[in-house]
Amino acid sequence: MQSKRHRHYALVPAAGAGSRMGKEIPKQYLDLLGEPLLRHTLRTLCQAPMIDRVYVVLSVGDPIWNERDWSDLGEKLHPLYVGGASRADSVLNGLRAIRGDAGDGDWILVHDAARPCLAQWHIDTLISTLDDDEVGGILAVPVADTLKRSNGHGRVEKTVPRDSLWQAQTPQMFRYIMLRRALETAREVTDEASAIEAAGLHPRLVQGDTTNLKVTYPLDLHLAEWILKNREA
Repeated sequence: MQSKRHRHYALVPAAGAGSRMGKEIPKQYLDLLGEPLLRHTLRTLCQAPMIDRVYVVLSVGDPIWNERDWSDLGEKLHPLYVGGASRADSVLNGLRAIRGDAGDGDWILVHDAARPCLAQWHIDTLISTLDDDEVGGILAVPVADTLKRSNGHGRVEKTVPRDSLWQAQTPQMFRYIMLRRALETAREVTDEASAIEAAGLHPRLVQGDTTNLKVTYPLDLHLAEWILKNREA
């Protein structure tokens, strides 16, 4: 099978400042259960048997990374000090940096640094579903809430039908060369799937669950703590 000849690399853009958290340090380094939030994210990826290597893309001259000891995460973990001004820039810079390691047909799983509640079953489901897919795809969940479009003045303009709407998550998994070429062209996107879509392709939706939340606001940190504490139960 084609999938047997290709490797799986995780790429974690972690060069952002996380300004919406209102903290002095980037949110990926905020404390979560006594450890940096980022450690939870990286640990899950490093422990995934199907992932060959985990690259974390840091800002140039990141002042915090080397203050922590990451050796317990093992030899899979490799920091790259090539972060850019945007997520897309960081991912693209990371892809360029690993060109000597990744083959054109190898799979890249891009995962948000601030999604510390990623579970092994999320990774297993994504890889097993997409490994023979021609395009690749993303973890996502169907939208459950009623959606309203604002008129720009604090009032509802219209209700947006939620049928067929999904909330994108990560990891987002695409072939190395496909993703790199897409990002070289589409530089203003907010996720990798958008770049693939701009190339005229249709990523597959792989259903995850809401526990794979992204920490954006202070309350999210408490939700992530609760999920990690109670996941086994």
